[in-house]
Amino acid sequence: MSNSAQTSASSRIASLLDENSFVEVGAYVTARSTDFNMTEQETPADGVVTGYGTIGGCLVYVYSQDASVLGGSMGEMHAKKICNIYSMAMKMGAPVIGLVDCAGLRLQEATDALDGFGKLYLSQTMASGVIPQIMAIFGTCGGGMAVSAGIADFTFMEEKSGKLFVNSPNAIDGNYKEKCDTSSAAFQMKESGLADFAGDEAAVLAQIRSLVSILPANNEDDMSFSECQDDLNRMCENLESCTGDTGLALTLISDNNFFMEIKKAYEPPW
Repeated sequence: MSNSAQTSASSRIASLLDENSFVEVGAYVTARSTDFNMTEQETPADGVVTGYGTIGGCLVYVYSQDASVLGGSMGEMHAKKICNIYSMAMKMGAPVIGLVDCAGLRLQEATDALDGFGKLYLSQTMASGVIPQIMAIFGTCGGGMAVSAGIADFTFMEEKSGKLFVNSPNAIDGNYKEKCDTSSAAFQMKESGLADFAGDEAAVLAQIRSLVSILPANNEDDMSFSECQDDLNRMCENLESCTGDTGLALTLISDNNFFMEIKKAYEPPW
């Protein structure tokens, strides 16, 4: 493991993946920039732990940002590590999971950091519709990283510490955080619909594991190797009592009564 092995970034990966399945990639990569006294900064793993492992025996690629290293900000090598994970995932046909705690653009690296964001967006766009992309926000997800969250197929948020925004709440005329916190999980769940699930850290990681267990690994995976353990001829009784609660009806008719609802709290005004 990298020097950030004892940080929350690595502990989240350990909690998410099957025990002892994680293989780190790029552990010794550090920031390359020398401007603005960056040579004096220690940047272990350049603020992001990347690698691969398994969830329930299914191969996944994962990156976890380390807020203790320059706020987890996006720099040149930081972005290259994530793009490398996307490249590997595309070759193997496996999901990518991002565990986000990012202050946004690393200003000291200027255009190199901007180029990094551009390459990340390209990697995500090329992967869209080919492999599942899952992002979970545990801290700050600001600026350009918020765009990355919007590109992902599924977005999770830690309900208390997670903040998702392009501009801060007080950038909106007449608004401030206490009046309407537009970066909060509650707002992103109910108003914008950008976040699919919210909960504490343990619940978010458990939800990701459940989601991976039912998703195909890629667009060519039909999951035909999985045997259904449910009785295909079983009766679904009392469906008439599900009036007004379609989620309950879907639970009754689903295999093994498993149903995972997304955007449950989103209620558009129309």
